[in-house]
Amino acid sequence: MTVSQLDARLGERRRWLTLAIVCLAQLMITLDTTIVNVALPAIQRNLGFSQGNLTWVVNAFLITFGSLLLLAGRLSDLLGRRRMFLLGLAVFTAASALCGLAPDQGFLIAARALQGVGAAMQASVILAIIVTEFPQPDERARAMSAYVFTAVAGGSLGLLAGGLLTQALSWHWIFFVNLPIGGATAALGRILIPVDAVPERRQPVDYLGSLLVTSSLMLTVYAIVQSSAHGWGSVQVLGFGSLAAVLMAAFLTVEARVAHPIMPLRILRLRGLVGGSIVRGLLVTGMYSTFFLGTIYLEHVLHYSAVQAGASYLPWTLTVAALSMGVTARLVKRFGAMPVLVAGMFFVIAGLALLTGISPETRYFPRLLIAFLLIGLGVGSAFMPLMSVAMADVPAADAGLGSGITTLSQQVGGAIGLAALGTIATSHTRALLAEHSTAANALVGGDHVAFAVGALAALAGIVIALTTLRKPKPRVELEASPARVVKLDAAPVAASISDPHTPVRVLARIGRTRGDSHHHSISHPAIRAPHPVREPQE
Repeated sequence: MTVSQLDARLGERRRWLTLAIVCLAQLMITLDTTIVNVALPAIQRNLGFSQGNLTWVVNAFLITFGSLLLLAGRLSDLLGRRRMFLLGLAVFTAASALCGLAPDQGFLIAARALQGVGAAMQASVILAIIVTEFPQPDERARAMSAYVFTAVAGGSLGLLAGGLLTQALSWHWIFFVNLPIGGATAALGRILIPVDAVPERRQPVDYLGSLLVTSSLMLTVYAIVQSSAHGWGSVQVLGFGSLAAVLMAAFLTVEARVAHPIMPLRILRLRGLVGGSIVRGLLVTGMYSTFFLGTIYLEHVLHYSAVQAGASYLPWTLTVAALSMGVTARLVKRFGAMPVLVAGMFFVIAGLALLTGISPETRYFPRLLIAFLLIGLGVGSAFMPLMSVAMADVPAADAGLGSGITTLSQQVGGAIGLAALGTIATSHTRALLAEHSTAANALVGGDHVAFAVGALAALAGIVIALTTLRKPKPRVELEASPARVVKLDAAPVAASISDPHTPVRVLARIGRTRGDSHHHSISHPAIRAPHPVREPQE
């Protein structure tokens, strides 16, 4: 084996180890969003939270997480994605320790807010790292499948782990469990994640735009989380929502005029990114409602324990895991991204439709089991091609921003959808109670309406996908076949590489056309090739 072949093999292994590292970080974030919900009753008893203040254990994390995704994503493009990822990992792990040690309510809420800051710094760059490490569609599909598994299945695993840790130890351990995982992930990430190149001349930071977009998103998330307590038509929700809209309009105006915007408006002209983000938000509406409303149904109506409720979602988790083992990637390669995406969303609709028929007497088998299997099948089929379509044409210089927008769409879209469906379910339950329905029947009746609305949201996502999304454009094929050798001028290639807005997948193909006896890596202001590029095979 030659030295160049050994280098290529080591580079290949390093890329997949990098994928494992960022997926582990994503798993920590996803687990945290559901593991805390299971432990809320124990936290309330131990620290003396009122029912109203208890929601801030969740809301403090959501507000900082959702509001900082765009800013963190853009700063990673300017300062380095590896640096942002490792810093976010350190903040998240340290904040987890503070959460576990919290002696009172205020300390825990502040630590949860800090945890959201660290989560935003990590999550905003994870997709960017994946798309730059895996520029080829086949490899990227496999990498995206692994990401989907950790991002989706972590939710149900969090319900199970939260119940086990709270019952076996205490609520403190739902936070302490992050310490060894975060420490190991940070150590391995520092060794294996390559240092990405940043612009030689550091651009000035758009402080005004950063302040406006962060404030707008923070107020948006705050208005959403307040809707469950005060209602969508309340002064609090409408007031903060209106102020958020004004700040967002001011942000867009500023970005159109400044020389170095924190969010270049050209990113909004990418139909795949914008349309894919909207579809993603609609899809997770049904998914989040199933976790939240389904767990309440299992525990309050069917009287499952926290561990039993978490275990009930294992068919969902295992289905997503099975599809992530390359099944979805092969389906996309065979049939294309759009057919697999649409089929997956129809599976989600079918699962939600089954849940509209639950009752206080429903057994887990067959209705609940089949519903969870269908939703797992749909999510496992739809998420990977949806993210591939969304990130396909994002320029290399904006990969961090594109990653932040994609993640933001899930968080904000899911929060809006869950708040809306929760309000709908509660209103219908109250109406049924006023008609002297039993508590169990009234609760189930509210769930019926919410699941039906979730299915309609997924159906709207299908319509938007079919009308706005296009299958990713074929790669730029610059390689010459052995029978027809074409000499490429250096100037066009150099121009393509020097253009910071050239999509990552095009840069990778250009790097493979420089055919001589040596290996070439890609030099680019915003991305460095993680491994030597092999010569085309004869």
